[in-house]
Amino acid sequence: GTVTRTEDRIALLNVSVAVRGTNVRTATNTSGQFTLERVPAGLQVIEFRWLGYGAVDQQVTVVANQTVTVDASLVRTAIALGELTVEAASRAPERVVEAPAAVSIVTPRVLQSSSLTGQAGVALQRLPGVDVVQSGINDFNINARGLNSSLNRRILVLLDGRDLAIAFLGAQEWNGLPVPLEDLDRVEMARGPGSALYGANAFSGVVNMITPDARQVLGTKLTLGGGELATFRGDLRHAGMIGEGRVGYRINAGFYQSESFTRSRTGIGDWEEEYSGATDDTSILPDPTAIEVMPLDGQTTAGLGQPATGEADDLRNIYGSARFDYYANDGSVFSVDGGATRVENEVFVTGIGRVQVKKGTKPWARAAWAADRFNLSAWYTGRNTNEDQVSLASGAPLLETSAIFHFEGQTNHNFLEDRGRVVVGASFRNYRVDTDSTLMAPSDDDRSDKSYSVYGQVEVKVIPELKAVAALRYDNADLHESEYSPKAALVYSPTPDHSIRVTLNQAFQVPNYSEFFLRAAAGAPADFSLLEAGLRASPLGPALAGVPAGELFAGAPGGSSSVVPVLALGNAGLGVEKVTGWEIGYKGSIGDRAYVSVDLFQSKIKNFVTDLLPGVNPTYGSWTSPAAVPDAFKPALEQAVRDNLLMAGQLTAALGLTRVDGATAIVVSYTNAGSVKQRGIELGFGVQLVDEVRFDGSYTFFDTGFFEDQIKGLQAGDVLEPNTPKHKANLSLAYSGLQGLDAEVAVRLIDGYDWAAGIFQGHVPASQTVTLTGGYRINNYFRIHAAVTNLFDQERYHLFGGSVIGRRILGGVTTYF
Repeated sequence: GTVTRTEDRIALLNVSVAVRGTNVRTATNTSGQFTLERVPAGLQVIEFRWLGYGAVDQQVTVVANQTVTVDASLVRTAIALGELTVEAASRAPERVVEAPAAVSIVTPRVLQSSSLTGQAGVALQRLPGVDVVQSGINDFNINARGLNSSLNRRILVLLDGRDLAIAFLGAQEWNGLPVPLEDLDRVEMARGPGSALYGANAFSGVVNMITPDARQVLGTKLTLGGGELATFRGDLRHAGMIGEGRVGYRINAGFYQSESFTRSRTGIGDWEEEYSGATDDTSILPDPTAIEVMPLDGQTTAGLGQPATGEADDLRNIYGSARFDYYANDGSVFSVDGGATRVENEVFVTGIGRVQVKKGTKPWARAAWAADRFNLSAWYTGRNTNEDQVSLASGAPLLETSAIFHFEGQTNHNFLEDRGRVVVGASFRNYRVDTDSTLMAPSDDDRSDKSYSVYGQVEVKVIPELKAVAALRYDNADLHESEYSPKAALVYSPTPDHSIRVTLNQAFQVPNYSEFFLRAAAGAPADFSLLEAGLRASPLGPALAGVPAGELFAGAPGGSSSVVPVLALGNAGLGVEKVTGWEIGYKGSIGDRAYVSVDLFQSKIKNFVTDLLPGVNPTYGSWTSPAAVPDAFKPALEQAVRDNLLMAGQLTAALGLTRVDGATAIVVSYTNAGSVKQRGIELGFGVQLVDEVRFDGSYTFFDTGFFEDQIKGLQAGDVLEPNTPKHKANLSLAYSGLQGLDAEVAVRLIDGYDWAAGIFQGHVPASQTVTLTGGYRINNYFRIHAAVTNLFDQERYHLFGGSVIGRRILGGVTTYF
């Protein structure tokens, strides 16, 4: 049959067409046509669905071995909240208005308009409560409800159920997505603690991204684009059906190349000069003497403290993937897909300084069997640094070869005449990490760690308007003690389009491998030769007679007091961070053209993993005198060493001087300490002003004063900031005309705030960023489009230590055939 738009009889592309009660479905092609194969004989209902158009159902009588034609005409309508379904809140489909969590959806329109940038963060930043900070082109840190960080991992990010976090750091590399944004079928974000269903690291929320199967995107799509910063991108997708509609396949491939906003900081004053254009307040500029020893790849320097010369190498991403789906007669789908992404030259801000990934490859694979009542899945994610990652601060090479293997099964059943539903699952995961002793000690490196979990959620409609939800998960792992994560919620829906909910959640975050097992230089070696000379000239001098001159603080046998290593070492005894959250929320549609959501939250977070600090890891006690010093003099000598270092203002050395494997060293490490409470309000709204024009917005208030008052028990020397503004808002006005023209202007307003993450501590100035996008669909075969991010070129850094972000103008063309 053929599907057209009622208003002008134009053929509609990508309309979902399905046979009710079966797994037989497809999508319309560029001519609006569709073909359904293997439709059971008898009376059937054909469902036509497309977001933004009214649903149409048509009855048809199917005769075996005969062809029946069914045409449909769809009417444009406003997107109603009650029509949208999500899976992120309960790991099973449900209407978003009834979900027992603060859930938002990124609409296909936003995904399409953001895709030209290649930046997932640009699409997610419009959601209520979401913090998105950018450095360079693709170093994004995405969080919700405070405590964002460089290499943030408080948000679990899933793509078709596969965790996208890298094994060693537990954070995401957003430049490694294996599909462009416009090829995502759905993107959801559930805010708030989510460990009851998802386990470790679903600390502040879950981003759930789902790609379409072959039936939804039949045909070929090619996108070419480019623009400022010498940007070029190309994305190709082809999907088809074989075997009388039993097997579908989808192939994706893409290439991206551009310059970056990132600059070298090897010269004295480089960093200060870079930030000077982003603020008029000179008091918040970085120290001009803060330099890095390594320039960006492709550049050179004349020596330490000298500015970089030459052109930095371009960023480059290459990806490819393939997916095959088998559609069984019983309605289940068996899927196998895999691919790899190659990334080059992106710079990431970390707690110990900026790191450049010269070349890295991320292979992956997934197999899944999905049916109405069960899901089985297995996946693998790898990461290989084909060339050294480089710490720009120290010049140290950093290697990683890692893999994550995951197996999971889940089943769901209804009971009490469909008034209740239970979801039960179990999973096994294996992490394998090898850094070739560049990031971990040989005794801790090349390791394999396992985790196991079981979970369940029960929902019961106590009365037709009231749903009660309870969930519990048990996690057991090699790297942490057993954890129980509960959840409880009540959802009251007086009408199908309105709901009020109350939720209690708990979640936990496991320290990453760096926090557990790091072993790396934390700075240049210390010179204690003058300290030793002073002690020898003091009344303690005779006690040092048995110690060879110049070796009192030897960092190794035969070493010297003039070269005492400064080390950053992990703490294998760390515990997990924990959060307990309380929420009250409302979702509702106002008529057919407007919606609103309100979420109030308060949470308590405890057992923070600190930044690298001296003297906090009990494995490395205070420095002890060499064996050659008589026992009677050892306490006095050790106290004199500490006193001299304190008087010299060397606090880190005084607190961190210790022995590592018998040799003297200054050690900074991690520990667990502190707690804090936080609270805030998240608002989301949208109005279809007329058929062609839509207005959307969000506002988030984070009570920074309450946060500061509730900080308890921090470790001395540690700094805890919410790393989020007190106020932030998003506003957008979009036009979508019947003749194929679409345009949107979006404004993001961010209050200024303080940032602290590792060595980077400073103020982030307020920003007012405007994004303009537009496109014109010439016909169902061609669409031209453009995007301007940061329209007025307001130079700002989004996190202290990150790059200053300017304007970028991009254009492209997409063809379907």
